[in-house]
Amino acid sequence: MAKKQGITYEEIVRQVRAGDFKPIYYLMGEEPYYIDRLADFIVDNALKEEEKDFNLTVLYGSQTDGGEVVNAAKRYPMMADRQVVLVREAQGLDGREALAFYAQKPMPSTILILCHKNGTLDMRTKMAQEIARVGLVFESKKLFDSQLPAFVQNYLRRKGHEIQPNACYLLCDYIGADLNRLAHELDKLILAMPEEQKMVTPQDIEDNIGISKDYNAFELVAALGEKNLQKAMRIVKYFDSNPKNFALQPTLVTVFNFFSNLMLAYYSPVKTEEGIAAWVDQTTWQVRRNIMPALRLYKAGKVFQILSEIRRVDGASKGVGGERTSDGDLLKELVFFILH
Repeated sequence: MAKKQGITYEEIVRQVRAGDFKPIYYLMGEEPYYIDRLADFIVDNALKEEEKDFNLTVLYGSQTDGGEVVNAAKRYPMMADRQVVLVREAQGLDGREALAFYAQKPMPSTILILCHKNGTLDMRTKMAQEIARVGLVFESKKLFDSQLPAFVQNYLRRKGHEIQPNACYLLCDYIGADLNRLAHELDKLILAMPEEQKMVTPQDIEDNIGISKDYNAFELVAALGEKNLQKAMRIVKYFDSNPKNFALQPTLVTVFNFFSNLMLAYYSPVKTEEGIAAWVDQTTWQVRRNIMPALRLYKAGKVFQILSEIRRVDGASKGVGGERTSDGDLLKELVFFILH
C-alpha cells in the first residue's frame, strides 16, 4: 500500500475513525485514488452532514493562492466544533510560503487538507518541514501490478463480497493499475449481482464488464504456460476476428511480464510454490497456475529467446524493420515461435 514516512492509508483511516485529527494534511503522489479517498474520509468524519454548509470550504489551487487558503483556515467554525478547508489541485497553488508560517501556529479548530496530485512536495522546503512537524504528509504511490489482486480482494471484502482468484486476475489484467476505474468497475459488479450472491466469478466479469472469460490475455498466458497449442491458437484466432476486443500492446506486456517472471523463477533459491512466489513477487495461486507448469516445459535458454522475440514483435508492431504486418498476424507469429 502507498506509504510516506512509515504511515499507511489504512493507519490514517484508523486515526481519523478514532477522532484523532491532525491540523494539516498534505496528501500527495502519483496515485489519485488514495488522495481522493482520504480527503473525503477526513471531511465526512470531521463534520456532520448538517455542519458542512457553513464549515466546509473547498478551494482549488489553480484559482486561489496561499494567502487565501490561510485566511480561510484562520476563520472560526460556525455552530460546530471545527471547520475543514479542503484545497484540491494544490500542486497549482501560488504563494505556498504563506502555509509555512500558518503551520507554525495552526488554528486548533481547523483541519486543513491539501491534495497535490501527479507529483510530490519537496520535503527540504520550510513549508514541508513545518507541515510534517504539526500535521501529516502522505505520499500516495502507484501500485505495482502484483499488488492489484490484494487491492481488489480487500475492496470487495470491505463490502461483504469475495472474488474467485481467476476472476480477480482477469479483472486486474484487463484494467491495470487505474485504481479509480478498478473501484468503479467493482462497484458496478456489486450492484449488478443478485443480493444473495457474495462471490464474484469470471462469468460475472464477462456479463457485467465485457471481458470474455475465455478469450483474454490472462487465459493466453495460461495456455502458453502449459504449452497448450490448441487453446492458444483459439484465443489468437478470437483476437484476430474481434479487433475491437484486442489490443496487441497490452497483450505483449502481459506475455512479456509472464516470461520475465518465469526467467526469474529459474534463479529462485527456494523452488517451492511459496519460495518462487516470494522471489518473483506474485501470489502462490499465480505461481501454481502458470509458472510451475512452465518451469517443467521451458528451458531457460528458450525463455531468453522468447523475451527477445517479444521485443522484436513489439518493434514490428510500431513499424520498425520494414513492412507493416497486422497485429493479428504478429501475435500468431509470436505464439508459434513460443510453442515450437
